Amino acid sequence: MAETGYAPFNRTVDKTNRVLREIEEAHGWTPERRNQSYAALRAVLHALRDRLTVDESAQLAAQLPLLIRGVYYDGWRPSIVPVKAHRREFLDRVSRELSFELQESEEDLVKKVLQALRKHITDGEWEDVKSSMPKDLASILP
Repeated sequence: MAETGYAPFNRTVDKTNRVLREIEEAHGWTPERRNQSYAALRAVLHALRDRLTVDESAQLAAQLPLLIRGVYYDGWRPSIVPVKAHRREFLDRVSRELSFELQESEEDLVKKVLQALRKHITDGEWEDVKSSMPKDLASILP
């Protein structure tokens, strides 16, 4: 566990590291690829955030660990959301934000990242998120 001197910060660093490790394990990446797991997390969070309404986005963010919530909101422009995107546009958005070449499909990356995050989101909230998506996009959400 990280030691920041403040228990809530220690917990959020620990939760964030666990999510990043789960992303790495799902992809078969070594811990040395932490920058990639972070970039994947950030790209998926931003694409998801911008596809949601302001209210739905805030409800989802409220359930994320504090540090991941900061990543989620980084650069957010609520005046331009929701950005209408179907499956292909969503996946292209994720791909554009990555700073590395994918060895798998964008869809596989999105599924693995969201699976790692899913443990922090209630079933009810996750159903709200899925129901706000077009069917072709909702089908790739775990």
